[in-house]
Amino acid sequence: MKELMIKLLNGILKKDISRSDWPLVDELIKLKIVKNDGKVLKISSKYRVGKVDISRNGTGYLEQIGIKAKDLLIEPEHLNGAAKGDLVIAKRIFKSKGRPSAKVVFIVQKAFKFSVGVFDAEKLQFLNIKTALPLAVKASKKSLKKLPDNTVAKIDNEHQVISEILGVLDDPKVDEKISLALYNKKEEFSPEAELEAKAYPDYIEPELYPDRVDLSHLPFCTIDPATAKDHDDAIYFDVKENALYVAIADVSEYVTMYGPIDKEAKERGFSIYFPHKSIPMLPRALSEGICSLKPEVLRLSFVCKITLDENLEPKNEEFFEAIIKSRRKYSYDRVDEFLDGKFDNLDETDKEILEFLLPLYKITSKIREKRLQKGYEFSNPEIRMELDDNHNLIATHIETETPSHALIEDCMLLANKAAAKMFEYGIFRTHEEPSLEKIEELLNELATIGIFTKEFKSLHSLFLSIQEQAKEKNIKQYVDKLLIRTQKQAAYTAENIGHFGLGFEAYTHFTSPIRRYSDLTLHRLLKAILKNDKKRLDFIMRNIEPLTVKISELEREAAKVEWDFMDRKFARWAKENIKKEFFAIVTDPESTPIALIEDKIAGARVFLPKEDVELFDKVYVEIIDADTATTKIIGKITRRVEEDSSIIIN
Repeated sequence: MKELMIKLLNGILKKDISRSDWPLVDELIKLKIVKNDGKVLKISSKYRVGKVDISRNGTGYLEQIGIKAKDLLIEPEHLNGAAKGDLVIAKRIFKSKGRPSAKVVFIVQKAFKFSVGVFDAEKLQFLNIKTALPLAVKASKKSLKKLPDNTVAKIDNEHQVISEILGVLDDPKVDEKISLALYNKKEEFSPEAELEAKAYPDYIEPELYPDRVDLSHLPFCTIDPATAKDHDDAIYFDVKENALYVAIADVSEYVTMYGPIDKEAKERGFSIYFPHKSIPMLPRALSEGICSLKPEVLRLSFVCKITLDENLEPKNEEFFEAIIKSRRKYSYDRVDEFLDGKFDNLDETDKEILEFLLPLYKITSKIREKRLQKGYEFSNPEIRMELDDNHNLIATHIETETPSHALIEDCMLLANKAAAKMFEYGIFRTHEEPSLEKIEELLNELATIGIFTKEFKSLHSLFLSIQEQAKEKNIKQYVDKLLIRTQKQAAYTAENIGHFGLGFEAYTHFTSPIRRYSDLTLHRLLKAILKNDKKRLDFIMRNIEPLTVKISELEREAAKVEWDFMDRKFARWAKENIKKEFFAIVTDPESTPIALIEDKIAGARVFLPKEDVELFDKVYVEIIDADTATTKIIGKITRRVEEDSSIIIN
């Protein structure tokens, strides 16, 4: 809905409004909020659109969208039923003195269309799973009495009815349903999308694509996690020509704009990954089938060919449609063995690929070294959960970046960077510099643990100094998290504002169209440019700004789903380990301190009420309570670790 509002703020052609949006647009026209000149529809200049934020005293603020402007004040009497997070249209109030203000005239979309509730059989009511507060549900006592205690349901807040029974809280398998329902995500695709996906064959007939470059003779390979089923990218390096080929699954060939699959993909935005399964952006017939660059089968791809000069700078960058045949599917672990000099059980295909893979690694290592002179490298280990057949947490594994990860990352960065040079306005991946206020907060926080900084000419030199001191104290991975927290979130924008973290003047996402709608959109944009299809290009550009806003929001939602699921698994594990003691490190000493468990199970956040701690204190905590609904784990400190003790890392 925010996407539509941005279009209306900028002005949208009537023909570009979807059938499903017309009822709302008609209502806004009748209310004279939207002007209609017969061809273009636009929100009147006296109205503003934004999300409502409400302070503790009841005063509201309008966080405006579509324009860069300060928040507008909304007095309590002018909220007109709007709640925190609601998307609204507000009318400007002009007065001679005081802060610019407005009053809500139309609620476009409620913030929380759905809630997840846990049924309390004794009180015959549903409690919000996140807050434990009662939820309004229209249901007879007779029907409620039939529900088992701790029944979990998805509640339609607008109509106050149960829209779906998810299961019971005591069943660990309900967790994925809860996490998805909290953000109104779904696993199943529409019958129309599934039917469209299954209409494609699972093989390629090259004669149907005479205009594509045939690269099937080149020994491309994919490098992914061992469990990966969807392979977005494959690489090949021509040693003689010093040219890197990054072949990307040509999803846009199969997903027609505004078709059933595209509609679903646009609403999902991203694939969601749980430890035991994925919730794909595209139907599996595509994501794990005809689009996936599987070994020893022909596949359509969109290729970026980057030819490097003697200084390892791109001297020529080309984009073209091709047909490839990946020779081998490697796991990161297997490639790490190669890079470590372990060449056991090689066949002829391995030998052919290693002829370019080993020289390529040396080149990307040099490129990386050069890149980090402007960009940053933060250690941010990922926690991978291992679940048993009943979906209970049995182990965690810390995944850090290895040489094989670095190899693939720098190949993808080269392709993404090349794609961003193809246009001046479109879809960029951007990352703003952190604000001075955030930097000051960071420096004050670091001073409490003995990391001090002097004046530096640049943020780059400042961050490097902080990381060096953290390394000496053996707390770099924790300080890096503080550095990441200090920065603004990366986002998708139509205008290029550069990428602070990478140190790039222009950057975009080209390499993952199977799992990111941003990349699929970019492929369509690049093809329109390459084919000089002005009509198609104009259509994409007319809708690009609101689309980038929507995709950025969907990216954050997908991440929240994954985090919520992990918190649920940690809470269930903690409940089974009440009164047991675990090593932890304090990551947030403010108000209610939080410690992160760094033991055999790693990553669980434990709240430590009334404990007096400092940042990065090493402690042992006893779990005293765990709530599987709210996911909150409560603990107490049983003993502290001496300052000169080394940190235990799983």
